[in-house]
Amino acid sequence: MKKQTVLLKAVRVGDGLFVRSSGGLIEGFGLRRGRVMPDERGRLGEIMRVDDPWFEKFGQVYFTTTYPGVVKAWHYHARQTDHFYVVRGTVKVGLYDGREDSPTRGVVHEFYLGEHSPGLVRIPTGVQHGWMCVGTTEAIIVNVVSEPYNYAEPDEFRTHPHDNDIPYDWARQDG
Repeated sequence: MKKQTVLLKAVRVGDGLFVRSSGGLIEGFGLRRGRVMPDERGRLGEIMRVDDPWFEKFGQVYFTTTYPGVVKAWHYHARQTDHFYVVRGTVKVGLYDGREDSPTRGVVHEFYLGEHSPGLVRIPTGVQHGWMCVGTTEAIIVNVVSEPYNYAEPDEFRTHPHDNDIPYDWARQDG
């Protein structure tokens, strides 16, 4: 039986960026182009600064990797805001607003980030999120979070990537 999903339509975020969304933009969500400055020596890319409007406070910075075809989803945080940036590879990002008190409850987003589409995404607390590596190389993702990881009481609440009530399917859409 095929999973029940919602229709996603392009919604402009700004700066020429679009997300595929089942409604408007998720409350508290943000997406912007990465600031990459190339010269004859290579490239410098800024991810986040202390004077950035999205900066709340520093928790920690870490990187994670994902192998081609692997889905790392779904989860949300009760206290932590995520800001992630894909350094290498390409990922399809999915978000789902399941927050009870949110004006955008039930909205789904899908968009792509990677070395050919650099950008920073802001994921507010309570929003389910994850990604699938859709490129042919291992993806490297840097996350700047507002809270340090608490090993004794992790602020991470997981949902199975496929067997859930989220109206989104990670399968590739050919055609």
